[in-house]
Amino acid sequence: MASQSNFDYVIIGAGSAGCILAARLSEDPATRVLVIEAGGPDRDPLIKIPLAWMKFVRDRLHDWKYDTEPEPNMAGRHFEITRGKVLGGSSSINAMAYVRGHAGDYDRWAGNGLPGWTYEDLLPRFKRTESWQGGGSELRGGGGPIQTRESTFRDPVIEAYLEAVQQAGYPLTPDYNGEQNEGFGRAQQTIRDGRRNSAADGYLRPALSRPNLTLEMNAQVTGIKMEGGRAVGVSYAGRGGAQENVSCDGEVILSGGAINSPQLLMLSGIGPEDALRAHGIEVQIDSPGVGENLSDHISTAVGFDRLDRGSFYHQMRLDRVMKDMPSAYLLGRGPATDFPGGIMGFVKTDPELKVPDLQYLFSAAPPNAHPWFPLIRPAWRDGFFCRAILLHPRSRGSVRLASADPLAKPLIRNNFLVEPSDLETLRKGVRLARHFSMQPALDPFRGAEVTPGAEVTGDDALDDHISRTSMTVYHPNGTCRMGPDDASVVDGTLRVRGADALRVVDASIMPDLVGGNTNAAVMVIAEKAADMILAGD
Repeated sequence: MASQSNFDYVIIGAGSAGCILAARLSEDPATRVLVIEAGGPDRDPLIKIPLAWMKFVRDRLHDWKYDTEPEPNMAGRHFEITRGKVLGGSSSINAMAYVRGHAGDYDRWAGNGLPGWTYEDLLPRFKRTESWQGGGSELRGGGGPIQTRESTFRDPVIEAYLEAVQQAGYPLTPDYNGEQNEGFGRAQQTIRDGRRNSAADGYLRPALSRPNLTLEMNAQVTGIKMEGGRAVGVSYAGRGGAQENVSCDGEVILSGGAINSPQLLMLSGIGPEDALRAHGIEVQIDSPGVGENLSDHISTAVGFDRLDRGSFYHQMRLDRVMKDMPSAYLLGRGPATDFPGGIMGFVKTDPELKVPDLQYLFSAAPPNAHPWFPLIRPAWRDGFFCRAILLHPRSRGSVRLASADPLAKPLIRNNFLVEPSDLETLRKGVRLARHFSMQPALDPFRGAEVTPGAEVTGDDALDDHISRTSMTVYHPNGTCRMGPDDASVVDGTLRVRGADALRVVDASIMPDLVGGNTNAAVMVIAEKAADMILAGD
Protein backbone atom coordinates (compact mmCIF):
# COMPACT_ATOMS: atom_id res chain seq x y z
CA MET A 1 0.00 0.00 0.00
CA ALA A 2 1.14 3.57 -0.69
CA SER A 3 3.00 4.93 2.34
CA GLN A 4 0.81 8.04 2.42
CA SER A 5 -2.83 8.59 1.53
CA ASN A 6 -2.77 12.10 0.04
CA PHE A 7 -1.07 13.05 -3.21
CA ASP A 8 -0.94 16.03 -5.52
CA TYR A 9 -1.15 13.79 -8.59
CA VAL A 10 -2.44 10.24 -8.91
CA ILE A 11 -1.52 8.64 -12.23
CA ILE A 12 -3.42 5.51 -13.23
CA GLY A 13 -1.23 3.27 -15.38
CA ALA A 14 2.55 3.02 -15.81
CA GLY A 15 2.62 2.58 -19.57
CA SER A 16 4.33 5.00 -21.93
CA ALA A 17 2.17 7.96 -20.94
CA GLY A 18 2.09 7.19 -17.22
CA CYS A 19 5.88 6.74 -16.98
CA ILE A 20 6.48 10.08 -18.68
CA LEU A 21 3.95 11.90 -16.51
CA ALA A 22 5.37 10.37 -13.34
CA ALA A 23 8.88 11.47 -14.24
CA ARG A 24 7.96 14.96 -15.35
CA LEU A 25 5.45 15.82 -12.59
CA SER A 26 7.78 14.62 -9.84
CA GLU A 27 10.62 16.92 -10.90
CA ASP A 28 9.40 19.41 -8.31
CA PRO A 29 10.42 17.88 -4.94
CA ALA A 30 7.48 19.56 -3.23
CA THR A 31 4.99 17.68 -5.42
CA ARG A 32 3.69 14.31 -4.21
CA VAL A 33 3.10 11.88 -7.08
CA LEU A 34 1.63 8.38 -7.02
CA VAL A 35 1.58 6.10 -10.07
CA ILE A 36 -0.50 2.91 -9.87
CA GLU A 37 0.20 -0.01 -12.21
CA ALA A 38 -1.98 -3.11 -12.49
CA GLY A 39 0.91 -5.24 -13.73
CA GLY A 40 4.12 -6.28 -12.06
CA PRO A 41 7.76 -5.30 -12.49
CA ASP A 42 9.49 -5.62 -15.85
CA ARG A 43 12.10 -8.11 -14.61
CA ASP A 44 11.42 -10.79 -17.22
CA PRO A 45 14.72 -11.06 -19.15
CA LEU A 46 12.81 -11.59 -22.40
CA ILE A 47 11.46 -8.03 -22.17
CA LYS A 48 14.94 -6.65 -22.74
CA ILE A 49 15.85 -8.90 -25.68
CA PRO A 50 14.58 -7.45 -28.99
CA LEU A 51 14.41 -10.82 -30.74
CA ALA A 52 11.90 -12.09 -28.15
CA TRP A 53 9.19 -9.50 -28.76
CA MET A 54 6.90 -11.75 -30.86
CA LYS A 55 6.74 -14.24 -27.99
CA PHE A 56 4.77 -11.68 -25.99
CA VAL A 57 2.16 -11.52 -28.74
CA ARG A 58 2.01 -15.26 -29.41
CA ASP A 59 1.93 -16.37 -25.77
CA ARG A 60 0.03 -13.36 -24.37
CA LEU A 61 2.77 -12.69 -21.81
CA HIS A 62 2.46 -9.59 -19.59
CA ASP A 63 -0.81 -8.90 -21.40
CA TRP A 64 -4.34 -7.97 -20.36
CA LYS A 65 -5.53 -10.78 -22.69
CA TYR A 66 -8.33 -8.77 -24.24
CA ASP A 67 -10.11 -10.09 -27.33
CA THR A 68 -12.75 -8.52 -29.51
CA GLU A 69 -16.26 -9.78 -29.96
CA PRO A 70 -16.75 -11.62 -33.28
CA GLU A 71 -16.00 -9.24 -36.14
CA PRO A 72 -18.80 -9.45 -38.75
CA ASN A 73 -16.72 -8.31 -41.73
CA MET A 74 -13.77 -10.51 -40.77
CA ALA A 75 -15.33 -13.97 -41.10
CA GLY A 76 -16.66 -13.76 -37.54
CA ARG A 77 -13.18 -13.97 -36.06
CA HIS A 78 -12.12 -12.72 -32.63
CA PHE A 79 -9.05 -10.48 -32.63
CA GLU A 80 -6.57 -10.34 -29.78
CA ILE A 81 -6.05 -6.83 -28.40
CA THR A 82 -2.54 -7.12 -27.01
CA ARG A 83 -2.01 -4.50 -24.26
CA GLY A 84 0.91 -4.52 -21.84
CA LYS A 85 0.13 -5.36 -18.21
CA VAL A 86 3.59 -4.75 -16.77
CA LEU A 87 5.76 -1.81 -15.81
CA GLY A 88 6.23 0.17 -19.00
CA GLY A 89 2.91 -1.04 -20.41
CA SER A 90 2.93 -1.80 -24.11
CA SER A 91 6.35 -0.14 -24.50
CA SER A 92 7.69 -3.23 -22.67
CA ILE A 93 6.14 -5.76 -25.08
CA ASN A 94 5.73 -4.00 -28.44
CA ALA A 95 7.82 -4.28 -31.60
CA MET A 96 9.89 -1.24 -30.54
CA ALA A 97 8.98 0.68 -33.72
CA TYR A 98 9.57 4.42 -33.53
CA VAL A 99 7.18 6.20 -35.89
CA ARG A 100 5.97 9.76 -35.38
CA GLY A 101 3.53 9.69 -38.27
CA HIS A 102 3.11 12.39 -40.89
CA ALA A 103 3.22 16.04 -39.86
CA GLY A 104 -0.17 16.38 -41.54
CA ASP A 105 -1.73 13.99 -39.02
CA TYR A 106 -1.22 16.47 -36.20
CA ASP A 107 -2.00 19.47 -38.38
CA ARG A 108 -5.32 17.75 -39.14
CA TRP A 109 -6.08 17.55 -35.42
CA ALA A 110 -5.25 21.23 -35.00
CA GLY A 111 -7.28 22.18 -38.07
CA ASN A 112 -10.33 20.49 -36.57
CA GLY A 113 -10.45 22.92 -33.66
CA LEU A 114 -7.52 21.85 -31.49
CA PRO A 115 -4.98 24.68 -31.52
CA GLY A 116 -1.66 23.79 -29.99
CA TRP A 117 -1.62 20.31 -31.51
CA THR A 118 0.14 21.06 -34.80
CA TYR A 119 3.28 19.18 -35.70
CA GLU A 120 5.22 22.40 -35.22
CA ASP A 121 3.83 22.63 -31.68
CA LEU A 122 4.75 19.02 -30.93
CA LEU A 123 8.15 18.85 -32.63
CA PRO A 124 10.13 20.20 -29.62
CA ARG A 125 8.47 17.53 -27.50
CA PHE A 126 9.21 14.78 -29.99
CA LYS A 127 12.83 15.87 -29.83
CA ARG A 128 12.72 15.97 -26.03
CA THR A 129 11.75 12.28 -25.86
CA GLU A 130 14.52 10.82 -28.01
CA SER A 131 18.23 10.32 -28.50
CA TRP A 132 18.53 9.63 -32.23
CA GLN A 133 21.54 7.61 -33.30
CA GLY A 134 22.52 10.34 -35.73
CA GLY A 135 22.55 12.99 -33.01
CA GLY A 136 20.35 16.01 -32.47
CA SER A 137 19.26 18.16 -35.42
CA GLU A 138 16.50 20.53 -36.42
CA LEU A 139 14.09 17.60 -36.57
CA ARG A 140 15.61 14.92 -34.33
CA GLY A 141 16.41 14.81 -30.63
CA GLY A 142 19.88 14.06 -29.38
CA GLY A 143 19.64 13.88 -25.60
CA GLY A 144 16.25 12.42 -24.65
CA PRO A 145 15.45 9.41 -22.45
CA ILE A 146 14.51 7.07 -25.32
CA GLN A 147 17.25 5.87 -27.65
CA THR A 148 16.17 5.53 -31.28
CA ARG A 149 18.21 3.78 -33.96
CA GLU A 150 17.89 2.19 -37.38
CA SER A 151 17.44 -1.56 -37.63
CA THR A 152 20.73 -3.42 -37.63
CA PHE A 153 19.37 -6.64 -39.15
CA ARG A 154 21.25 -7.63 -42.29
CA ASP A 155 20.16 -9.90 -45.11
CA PRO A 156 20.67 -9.48 -48.88
CA VAL A 157 16.91 -9.66 -49.45
CA ILE A 158 16.47 -6.37 -47.55
CA GLU A 159 18.66 -4.42 -49.97
CA ALA A 160 16.96 -6.21 -52.85
CA TYR A 161 13.56 -5.12 -51.55
CA LEU A 162 14.66 -1.50 -51.32
CA GLU A 163 15.77 -1.76 -54.93
CA ALA A 164 12.48 -3.41 -55.86
CA VAL A 165 10.28 -0.59 -54.54
CA GLN A 166 12.32 1.86 -56.60
CA GLN A 167 11.87 -0.33 -59.67
CA ALA A 168 8.14 -0.16 -58.93
CA GLY A 169 8.32 3.65 -59.00
CA TYR A 170 8.35 4.48 -55.30
CA PRO A 171 10.98 6.60 -53.54
CA LEU A 172 13.33 5.85 -50.69
CA THR A 173 13.47 8.16 -47.70
CA PRO A 174 16.55 8.66 -45.54
CA ASP A 175 14.39 9.32 -42.48
CA TYR A 176 10.61 8.85 -42.38
CA ASN A 177 10.59 10.62 -38.99
CA GLY A 178 12.47 13.55 -40.48
CA GLU A 179 11.85 15.78 -43.46
CA GLN A 180 10.38 13.10 -45.77
CA ASN A 181 7.79 10.73 -44.34
CA GLU A 182 6.67 9.28 -47.65
CA GLY A 183 8.77 6.48 -49.11
CA PHE A 184 10.70 3.41 -47.93
CA GLY A 185 13.63 3.20 -45.55
CA ARG A 186 15.27 1.28 -42.76
CA ALA A 187 12.97 0.72 -39.78
CA GLN A 188 13.64 2.80 -36.67
CA GLN A 189 13.50 1.24 -33.20
CA THR A 190 13.56 2.15 -29.51
CA ILE A 191 16.64 0.10 -28.64
CA ARG A 192 19.57 1.25 -26.49
CA ASP A 193 22.83 -0.68 -26.33
CA GLY A 194 21.21 -3.73 -27.89
CA ARG A 195 18.29 -3.89 -25.44
CA ARG A 196 14.68 -2.68 -25.50
CA ASN A 197 14.42 0.91 -24.26
CA SER A 198 10.93 1.15 -22.76
CA ALA A 199 9.31 4.16 -21.14
CA ALA A 200 9.96 2.48 -17.80
CA ASP A 201 13.67 2.34 -18.63
CA GLY A 202 13.97 5.83 -20.04
CA TYR A 203 11.63 7.83 -17.83
CA LEU A 204 10.29 6.10 -14.75
CA ARG A 205 13.25 4.13 -13.38
CA PRO A 206 15.59 7.15 -13.14
CA ALA A 207 12.86 9.10 -11.34
CA LEU A 208 12.07 6.42 -8.74
CA SER A 209 14.96 7.56 -6.55
CA ARG A 210 12.96 10.71 -5.78
CA PRO A 211 11.29 10.50 -2.35
CA ASN A 212 8.23 12.34 -3.63
CA LEU A 213 7.42 9.68 -6.26
CA THR A 214 5.59 6.53 -5.17
CA LEU A 215 5.01 3.50 -7.39
CA GLU A 216 2.35 0.93 -6.55
CA MET A 217 2.44 -2.24 -8.70
CA ASN A 218 0.10 -5.24 -8.94
CA ALA A 219 -2.69 -2.82 -8.05
CA GLN A 220 -5.69 -2.48 -10.35
CA VAL A 221 -7.66 0.74 -9.99
CA THR A 222 -11.34 -0.07 -9.60
CA GLY A 223 -12.84 3.41 -9.41
CA ILE A 224 -12.25 7.15 -9.43
CA LYS A 225 -13.91 8.88 -6.51
CA MET A 226 -15.97 11.91 -7.55
CA GLU A 227 -17.36 14.58 -5.22
CA GLY A 228 -19.37 17.44 -6.63
CA GLY A 229 -18.01 16.77 -10.10
CA ARG A 230 -14.39 16.75 -8.92
CA ALA A 231 -12.01 13.79 -8.88
CA VAL A 232 -10.74 13.52 -5.30
CA GLY A 233 -9.11 10.09 -5.21
CA VAL A 234 -9.09 6.52 -6.42
CA SER A 235 -9.72 3.05 -5.08
CA TYR A 236 -7.72 0.02 -6.13
CA ALA A 237 -7.42 -3.69 -5.51
CA GLY A 238 -4.02 -4.13 -3.92
CA ARG A 239 -1.99 -7.20 -3.07
CA GLY A 240 -4.20 -10.08 -2.07
CA GLY A 241 -7.24 -8.26 -3.43
CA ALA A 242 -7.56 -5.89 -0.48
CA GLN A 243 -9.39 -2.66 -1.36
CA GLU A 244 -7.26 0.45 -0.85
CA ASN A 245 -8.11 4.12 -1.16
CA VAL A 246 -5.96 7.18 -1.77
CA SER A 247 -6.92 10.85 -1.86
CA CYS A 248 -5.75 13.40 -4.40
CA ASP A 249 -5.42 17.10 -3.66
CA GLY A 250 -4.50 18.01 -7.23
CA GLU A 251 -5.39 15.98 -10.31
CA VAL A 252 -6.22 12.37 -11.11
CA ILE A 253 -4.68 11.44 -14.47
CA LEU A 254 -5.99 8.41 -16.30
CA SER A 255 -3.35 6.74 -18.52
CA GLY A 256 -4.80 3.25 -18.83
CA GLY A 257 -4.91 3.15 -22.63
CA ALA A 258 -7.66 2.90 -25.21
CA ILE A 259 -9.37 -0.07 -23.53
CA ASN A 260 -8.88 0.50 -19.80
CA SER A 261 -9.38 4.27 -19.71
CA PRO A 262 -12.97 4.32 -21.04
CA GLN A 263 -13.78 1.25 -18.97
CA LEU A 264 -12.64 2.94 -15.77
CA LEU A 265 -14.45 6.17 -16.59
CA MET A 266 -17.69 4.23 -17.05
CA LEU A 267 -17.15 2.24 -13.87
CA SER A 268 -16.72 5.59 -12.11
CA GLY A 269 -20.02 6.95 -13.45
CA ILE A 270 -18.71 8.90 -16.45
CA GLY A 271 -20.13 7.66 -19.71
CA PRO A 272 -23.39 7.06 -21.63
CA GLU A 273 -26.15 7.55 -19.08
CA ASP A 274 -28.43 4.74 -20.28
CA ALA A 275 -25.60 2.22 -20.43
CA LEU A 276 -24.40 3.09 -16.93
CA ARG A 277 -27.87 2.82 -15.44
CA ALA A 278 -28.33 -0.55 -17.14
CA HIS A 279 -25.41 -1.82 -15.06
CA GLY A 280 -26.60 -0.17 -11.86
CA ILE A 281 -23.85 2.47 -11.89
CA GLU A 282 -24.62 5.88 -10.42
CA VAL A 283 -24.23 8.49 -13.15
CA GLN A 284 -21.78 11.28 -12.33
CA ILE A 285 -21.46 12.76 -15.83
CA ASP A 286 -23.48 11.82 -18.89
CA SER A 287 -20.77 11.54 -21.57
CA PRO A 288 -22.07 9.48 -24.52
CA GLY A 289 -18.70 9.51 -26.31
CA VAL A 290 -16.88 7.46 -23.67
CA GLY A 291 -15.93 4.14 -25.24
CA GLU A 292 -16.99 5.15 -28.75
CA ASN A 293 -14.79 6.06 -31.75
CA LEU A 294 -12.53 3.00 -31.35
CA SER A 295 -10.25 2.46 -34.32
CA ASP A 296 -7.15 0.42 -35.01
CA HIS A 297 -4.73 -0.31 -37.81
CA ILE A 298 -5.42 -3.53 -39.70
CA SER A 299 -3.05 -5.31 -42.06
CA THR A 300 -2.88 -8.02 -44.70
CA ALA A 301 0.24 -9.89 -45.84
CA VAL A 302 1.64 -10.96 -49.17
CA GLY A 303 4.27 -13.70 -48.78
CA PHE A 304 6.61 -15.79 -50.89
CA ASP A 305 8.74 -18.85 -50.51
CA ARG A 306 12.44 -18.08 -50.63
CA LEU A 307 14.80 -19.73 -53.10
CA ASP A 308 17.74 -19.49 -50.72
CA ARG A 309 17.89 -19.67 -46.94
CA GLY A 310 18.22 -16.30 -45.26
CA SER A 311 20.45 -15.28 -42.40
CA PHE A 312 17.59 -15.57 -39.89
CA TYR A 313 17.08 -19.21 -40.79
CA HIS A 314 20.64 -20.02 -39.75
CA GLN A 315 20.46 -17.72 -36.71
CA MET A 316 17.44 -19.55 -35.31
CA ARG A 317 19.13 -22.94 -34.96
CA LEU A 318 18.56 -23.81 -31.32
CA ASP A 319 22.19 -24.01 -30.23
CA ARG A 320 22.83 -20.54 -31.69
CA VAL A 321 19.70 -19.10 -30.07
CA MET A 322 20.81 -20.44 -26.68
CA LYS A 323 24.07 -18.55 -27.09
CA ASP A 324 22.67 -15.37 -28.64
CA MET A 325 19.87 -14.70 -26.13
CA PRO A 326 22.12 -14.45 -23.01
CA SER A 327 24.59 -12.36 -25.01
CA ALA A 328 21.85 -9.88 -25.91
CA TYR A 329 20.52 -9.69 -22.35
CA LEU A 330 23.84 -9.50 -20.53
CA LEU A 331 26.04 -7.67 -23.03
CA GLY A 332 23.65 -6.06 -25.52
CA ARG A 333 25.48 -7.80 -28.35
CA GLY A 334 24.86 -10.34 -31.05
CA PRO A 335 22.06 -11.34 -33.44
CA ALA A 336 19.34 -11.38 -30.76
CA THR A 337 19.59 -7.59 -30.43
CA ASP A 338 17.38 -7.29 -33.54
CA PHE A 339 14.80 -9.23 -35.55
CA PRO A 340 14.16 -9.76 -39.27
CA GLY A 341 12.11 -6.69 -40.07
CA GLY A 342 14.32 -3.97 -41.38
CA ILE A 343 12.16 -1.97 -43.81
CA MET A 344 9.20 0.34 -43.36
CA GLY A 345 7.37 2.33 -46.02
CA PHE A 346 4.63 4.96 -46.33
CA VAL A 347 2.64 5.27 -49.55
CA LYS A 348 -0.24 7.31 -51.00
CA THR A 349 -2.71 5.44 -53.19
CA ASP A 350 -3.71 8.82 -54.63
CA PRO A 351 -1.15 11.61 -55.13
CA GLU A 352 -3.80 14.15 -54.14
CA LEU A 353 -3.95 12.79 -50.57
CA LYS A 354 -2.42 15.02 -47.91
CA VAL A 355 -0.88 12.11 -46.01
CA PRO A 356 -0.02 8.47 -46.86
CA ASP A 357 -2.89 6.04 -46.45
CA LEU A 358 -0.82 2.83 -46.46
CA GLN A 359 2.13 1.61 -44.41
CA TYR A 360 4.31 -1.35 -45.38
CA LEU A 361 6.33 -3.62 -43.12
CA PHE A 362 8.80 -5.96 -44.79
CA SER A 363 10.04 -9.08 -43.02
CA ALA A 364 12.95 -11.22 -44.19
CA ALA A 365 11.42 -14.28 -42.50
CA PRO A 366 7.94 -15.84 -42.31
CA PRO A 367 5.68 -15.26 -39.29
CA ASN A 368 5.96 -18.90 -38.18
CA ALA A 369 9.75 -18.76 -37.76
CA HIS A 370 10.91 -20.51 -34.59
CA PRO A 371 13.98 -22.12 -33.02
CA TRP A 372 14.83 -25.41 -34.74
CA PHE A 373 17.35 -28.20 -34.51
CA PRO A 374 17.96 -31.35 -36.59
CA LEU A 375 16.06 -34.42 -35.35
CA ILE A 376 14.46 -32.42 -32.50
CA ARG A 377 12.27 -29.79 -34.13
CA PRO A 378 12.12 -29.23 -37.88
CA ALA A 379 12.81 -25.83 -39.36
CA TRP A 380 10.22 -23.79 -41.24
CA ARG A 381 9.93 -23.23 -44.97
CA ASP A 382 11.84 -20.00 -45.44
CA GLY A 383 10.25 -16.99 -47.07
CA PHE A 384 9.76 -13.23 -47.02
CA PHE A 385 6.64 -11.21 -46.40
CA CYS A 386 5.32 -7.71 -46.96
CA ARG A 387 2.41 -6.52 -44.82
CA ALA A 388 0.10 -3.74 -46.06
CA ILE A 389 -1.45 -1.62 -43.28
CA LEU A 390 -4.52 0.61 -43.58
CA LEU A 391 -3.41 3.83 -41.90
CA HIS A 392 -6.57 5.92 -41.72
CA PRO A 393 -9.62 3.66 -41.35
CA ARG A 394 -13.05 5.23 -41.35
CA SER A 395 -14.64 2.27 -39.56
CA ARG A 396 -15.28 2.80 -35.87
CA GLY A 397 -15.94 0.42 -33.02
CA SER A 398 -16.53 0.65 -29.29
CA VAL A 399 -15.51 -0.39 -25.78
CA ARG A 400 -18.47 -1.05 -23.50
CA LEU A 401 -19.00 -2.54 -20.08
CA ALA A 402 -19.92 -6.18 -19.76
CA SER A 403 -20.89 -5.62 -16.13
CA ALA A 404 -20.29 -3.32 -13.17
CA ASP A 405 -17.56 -5.66 -11.94
CA PRO A 406 -14.32 -3.65 -12.28
CA LEU A 407 -12.31 -6.83 -12.77
CA ALA A 408 -14.49 -8.09 -15.65
CA LYS A 409 -13.21 -7.65 -19.19
CA PRO A 410 -15.08 -5.10 -21.30
CA LEU A 411 -16.86 -5.81 -24.58
CA ILE A 412 -14.66 -4.69 -27.48
CA ARG A 413 -15.88 -4.33 -31.06
CA ASN A 414 -13.51 -2.95 -33.68
CA ASN A 415 -15.99 -3.17 -36.56
CA PHE A 416 -13.07 -3.61 -38.94
CA LEU A 417 -13.87 -2.75 -42.58
CA VAL A 418 -17.53 -1.87 -42.02
CA GLU A 419 -16.85 1.19 -44.18
CA PRO A 420 -16.47 0.03 -47.82
CA SER A 421 -13.70 2.55 -48.50
CA ASP A 422 -11.49 0.81 -45.92
CA LEU A 423 -11.72 -2.49 -47.77
CA GLU A 424 -11.07 -0.77 -51.09
CA THR A 425 -7.89 0.88 -49.80
CA LEU A 426 -6.58 -2.29 -48.15
CA ARG A 427 -7.26 -4.22 -51.36
CA LYS A 428 -5.13 -1.67 -53.22
CA GLY A 429 -2.49 -2.14 -50.54
CA VAL A 430 -2.35 -5.89 -51.11
CA ARG A 431 -2.01 -5.43 -54.85
CA LEU A 432 0.79 -2.93 -54.34
CA ALA A 433 2.63 -5.30 -51.97
CA ARG A 434 2.43 -7.99 -54.66
CA HIS A 435 3.65 -5.47 -57.26
CA PHE A 436 6.69 -4.59 -55.14
CA SER A 437 7.51 -8.24 -54.62
CA MET A 438 7.38 -9.11 -58.32
CA GLN A 439 10.11 -6.66 -59.34
CA PRO A 440 13.32 -7.96 -60.97
CA ALA A 441 15.50 -7.11 -57.94
CA LEU A 442 13.80 -9.92 -56.02
CA ASP A 443 14.10 -12.57 -58.76
CA PRO A 444 17.10 -14.27 -57.06
CA PHE A 445 15.12 -14.69 -53.85
CA ARG A 446 11.48 -15.15 -54.84
CA GLY A 447 9.84 -18.56 -54.99
CA ALA A 448 6.12 -19.29 -55.18
CA GLU A 449 3.58 -16.92 -53.69
CA VAL A 450 2.26 -18.58 -50.54
CA THR A 451 -0.23 -15.91 -49.46
CA PRO A 452 -2.71 -15.02 -50.77
CA GLY A 453 -1.53 -17.23 -53.67
CA ALA A 454 -0.94 -16.34 -57.30
CA GLU A 455 -4.42 -17.55 -58.26
CA VAL A 456 -6.08 -14.96 -55.97
CA THR A 457 -6.46 -12.00 -58.29
CA GLY A 458 -10.04 -10.73 -58.54
CA ASP A 459 -11.63 -8.26 -56.13
CA ASP A 460 -13.92 -10.86 -54.57
CA ALA A 461 -11.08 -13.32 -54.03
CA LEU A 462 -8.83 -10.65 -52.51
CA ASP A 463 -11.65 -9.44 -50.28
CA ASP A 464 -12.17 -12.98 -49.03
CA HIS A 465 -8.44 -13.29 -48.32
CA ILE A 466 -8.48 -9.99 -46.44
CA SER A 467 -11.46 -10.98 -44.30
CA ARG A 468 -9.99 -14.40 -43.41
CA THR A 469 -6.35 -13.49 -42.79
CA SER A 470 -6.03 -9.82 -41.80
CA MET A 471 -4.47 -8.99 -38.45
CA THR A 472 -4.64 -6.02 -36.14
CA VAL A 473 -1.40 -4.07 -35.68
CA TYR A 474 -2.28 -3.49 -31.98
CA HIS A 475 -2.83 0.28 -32.13
CA PRO A 476 -6.27 0.84 -30.51
CA ASN A 477 -7.13 4.48 -29.94
CA GLY A 478 -9.83 7.13 -29.88
CA THR A 479 -12.19 5.89 -27.15
CA CYS A 480 -11.90 9.10 -25.06
CA ARG A 481 -11.77 11.40 -28.07
CA MET A 482 -10.21 14.85 -27.77
CA GLY A 483 -12.13 17.60 -29.52
CA PRO A 484 -13.56 21.13 -29.35
CA ASP A 485 -17.19 19.95 -29.43
CA ASP A 486 -19.41 19.05 -26.50
CA ALA A 487 -19.63 15.46 -27.75
CA SER A 488 -15.89 14.92 -27.24
CA VAL A 489 -14.78 13.21 -24.02
CA VAL A 490 -11.83 15.52 -23.32
CA ASP A 491 -11.00 19.03 -24.47
CA GLY A 492 -7.76 20.27 -25.99
CA THR A 493 -6.09 20.28 -22.57
CA LEU A 494 -7.15 16.64 -22.05
CA ARG A 495 -9.52 17.55 -19.20
CA VAL A 496 -12.61 15.35 -18.99
CA ARG A 497 -15.61 17.44 -19.97
CA GLY A 498 -17.90 18.11 -17.04
CA ALA A 499 -15.31 17.07 -14.45
CA ASP A 500 -12.74 18.96 -12.43
CA ALA A 501 -9.23 17.69 -11.64
CA LEU A 502 -9.53 14.75 -14.05
CA ARG A 503 -7.61 14.24 -17.30
CA VAL A 504 -7.03 11.40 -19.72
CA VAL A 505 -3.54 11.12 -21.21
CA ASP A 506 -2.98 8.15 -23.55
CA ALA A 507 -3.89 6.85 -27.01
CA SER A 508 -7.59 6.98 -26.19
CA ILE A 509 -7.63 10.78 -26.66
CA MET A 510 -6.56 10.66 -30.32
CA PRO A 511 -9.35 12.09 -32.50
CA ASP A 512 -8.23 9.73 -35.26
CA LEU A 513 -5.22 7.56 -36.00
CA VAL A 514 -1.78 8.89 -36.79
CA GLY A 515 -0.06 7.36 -39.79
CA GLY A 516 2.02 4.62 -38.23
CA ASN A 517 2.88 2.82 -35.00
CA THR A 518 1.49 4.81 -32.11
CA ASN A 519 4.02 4.64 -29.25
CA ALA A 520 5.91 7.77 -30.32
CA ALA A 521 2.62 9.66 -30.59
CA VAL A 522 1.60 8.54 -27.09
CA MET A 523 4.92 9.75 -25.71
CA VAL A 524 4.53 13.18 -27.28
CA ILE A 525 0.94 13.40 -25.99
CA ALA A 526 2.26 12.74 -22.49
CA GLU A 527 5.05 15.31 -22.84
CA LYS A 528 2.55 17.94 -23.96
CA ALA A 529 0.15 16.97 -21.18
CA ALA A 530 2.91 17.35 -18.59
CA ASP A 531 3.68 20.82 -19.93
CA MET A 532 0.01 21.82 -19.73
CA ILE A 533 -0.42 20.45 -16.22
CA LEU A 534 2.70 22.18 -14.92
CA ALA A 535 1.59 25.43 -16.57
CA GLY A 536 -1.85 25.18 -14.96
CA ASP A 537 -3.63 24.90 -18.32
